[in-house]
Amino acid sequence: MSELYDINVKDNNLNNVEMSEYKGKILLIVNVASKCGFTPQYKDLESLYKKYKDQDLEVLGFPCNQFGAQEPGSNEEIQAFCNLNYNVTFKLFDKIDVNGPKTSPLFKHLKNQSPGILGTEGIKWNFTKFLVNKDGEVVKRFSPKDTEAVIEAQLVKSL
Repeated sequence: MSELYDINVKDNNLNNVEMSEYKGKILLIVNVASKCGFTPQYKDLESLYKKYKDQDLEVLGFPCNQFGAQEPGSNEEIQAFCNLNYNVTFKLFDKIDVNGPKTSPLFKHLKNQSPGILGTEGIKWNFTKFLVNKDGEVVKRFSPKDTEAVIEAQLVKSL
């Protein structure tokens, strides 16, 4: 069993969520921000979620304020922004750190499983995405610049 399923996170209402709840699901885990040049990717993420949720895809959005302070809002403000501007129906979680001494255990695990370019583990910017298969293994790490089509091409291989 994957170590991923031993990790707990908080949803955006601060309720504990065990990652084991997602066993058998394909996960697209993303660090998100509301005031970023990549913020329109919420639309792409929602599109993928709607298209593949009936085939066991879950998109999990983790707000992060570490890059240019581009996610300053509260959990409630973030959810309202996503609902109003992008009709987001996938799950959003509590704001986290993805780098540094307070890195979320989930993102420590993801970065360890799928390092970036030249083996670096650090996340470079908002909207870095990790595709996790039904066995809890990281299949691919996507940069913020990877398009919906690139992500979808890899995603369908995991269905």
